[in-house]
Order: sequence, then C-alpha cells, then structure tokens
Amino acid sequence: KGIEYDQEAVNLIKDGGQQQSEKYKALNPMQQVPALCIDGITISQSLAIIQYLEDTRPGPHLLPQDPKKRAQVRMICDHIASGIQPLQNLYVLQKIGAEKVEWAQHFIVRGFHALEHILLQTAGRYCVGDEISMADICLVPQVYNAERFKVDLTPFPTIKRLNETLLGLEAFQVSHPSRQPDTPGDLQA
Repeated sequence: KGIEYDQEAVNLIKDGGQQQSEKYKALNPMQQVPALCIDGITISQSLAIIQYLEDTRPGPHLLPQDPKKRAQVRMICDHIASGIQPLQNLYVLQKIGAEKVEWAQHFIVRGFHALEHILLQTAGRYCVGDEISMADICLVPQVYNAERFKVDLTPFPTIKRLNETLLGLEAFQVSHPSRQPDTPGDLQA
C-alpha cells in the first residue's frame, strides 16, 4: 500500500526474548509480534493489522470486491495464520524441545496438503485469481518457514509456483522475512 513507517525490531531470542519485556507487554499483552501503533491505537495480530490497513488506507486493495473471492481470501489467510503458523511459533517450538523440527515439519506438511487442494480451486496468477490479496501476504512468510524447516515443496506445485511468482515482485522481495533488519545473520537472504 506504500505506507511510510518506522520499524522497531523486537528480537525474539536476544535478552530472553525482547517481546517478554514490560515495555513490549504494554503494547501487546500476548507478548507476540507484530504490534502496530497507528492512528492512536495499537493493533496486534497480523490479520487484524492487514485488515485495518485495508479498511483505512487506499489501494491497492487486498480483498476482492466479489464476496465469494473475499471469502476465499479470508479462508486461505485463516488456514495459514490459524491452522499452520501458530504450530511453529517460537514459543511453541521452545516448549516442544528436541523434537521441534519434526513437529514443525509435520504441521507444515499437513497444512500444505490442505492448502494445495484449496489453491488448486482458487488460484490464478496469485492465491485467489489474478489480483494480489491478503492471502498472498500470508503465503510468502509461511513458505519461508517451510523452507527454514527443510520441508520438501515438491508435493505442493501450486504453492511453489505462487511463491515464486510473488517473490518476483518488488514489494514481496523487500518485505520478505529473510530481508528484515532484525533477521539473524544465518537466516538472511
């Protein structure tokens, strides 16, 4: 959407996890990232942030006008943000311990099998048709997580194709998790 912003990194590992600080807890009592301070309010949770920006900032639109396509976008977003990503969240993986890689792989693969099936029905150039949507914004970081955990993407050709297409766009290149200023050196692009 071309919105100017100031970024304040919250390192999830340094100092026992900077999200655990009292300062950050005041922004987000759940002590998770992200949190966005905008228009005099603080919003946490990625989808709530994206939806607020969609509602308050002009195009490009991230939700289609067609109600059926809108529902498909929201379904894909929820599938990723609620059904896959939380199960490889750092806090969860720390509780799992030594089995964390296998745990993350299991839930990513399980989620990707369902997501691949959905995308076969909804995808055009992007996740839902030929316009970038919130679903695409959710897909790219989840594929990054899959690659981080060494998930074989061969069984998911639609996911792989969409991710490659999206990574060809400047907005997705500069916002990619591996290119953020606080990304650990071993995970940077």
